[in-house]
Amino acid sequence: MPELPEIYNLADQMDEELPGKTVLDVEVRQEKCLNVDICDFKALVIGKKIGTVTSRGKWIFVKLEPDAYFLLSLGMGGNVLYHKKGESLPEKYQLAFTFDDDSRLSIGFWWFGYAHALNADSLAGHKMTIKLGISPLDDKEFTYGRFNDFLKGKKGSIKSMLLSQEQIAGIGNVYVQDILFKAKVHPDRKVPTIMDGEKKALYNAIKNNLKSALALRGLAYEKDLYGNPGKLTVDNFLVGYREGKPCPECGATIKKIKTGSTASYVCPKCQR
Repeated sequence: MPELPEIYNLADQMDEELPGKTVLDVEVRQEKCLNVDICDFKALVIGKKIGTVTSRGKWIFVKLEPDAYFLLSLGMGGNVLYHKKGESLPEKYQLAFTFDDDSRLSIGFWWFGYAHALNADSLAGHKMTIKLGISPLDDKEFTYGRFNDFLKGKKGSIKSMLLSQEQIAGIGNVYVQDILFKAKVHPDRKVPTIMDGEKKALYNAIKNNLKSALALRGLAYEKDLYGNPGKLTVDNFLVGYREGKPCPECGATIKKIKTGSTASYVCPKCQR
């Protein structure tokens, strides 16, 4: 499942490749991923020129000049691939955009995903993105003061809070593992029990972990816009997905535990 580093990288590549292209046609093979019927979807995107491409959390925002947006979420996983003129599309995909230079963009979901088109004046009311929190990769937005404010009044577990897209957008179950380990905080710790030093450690771990993943172009089983895999493998994790391996700091055996509806990997000594 792509998380913030993969989506951020994908949006960045799209923003370099697509702006200025005009949408000539769009093929929809799976209507249920749309927010409107096919005719309305095509009316919103065909003939529009691609503007800036940005991301927030696990969503990609494509400005369609002059007055619309295309919003994309890969859900549990998928591929967004750019094809130059004459290049073949993959065998399986749910949508394919054709541009005025005969290049194309294919979008395929592994399980489910969302491809939404809407007028610009409806963006503020889009239910699936309106409540997205701030990006932890934005140094201006994601300050320690704001992070500390997020924690105030919260009573649940720290892992649940970090996974809440309404607080900090983009962290998922993959990257939260080592974030918690670096801060030496157990995923089931209740937020009110987190001390000031641990809060600061969590804040720094979030920023450093995600920026390191971004530098590696994301996870090795995810592909970028050109079909290239990321460089982050299980060997890059400290405790995440390393059940039975020794903790890199104390040597204790890493354990896999159940935390709510998700699994967590922890060092039983470092994360008491």
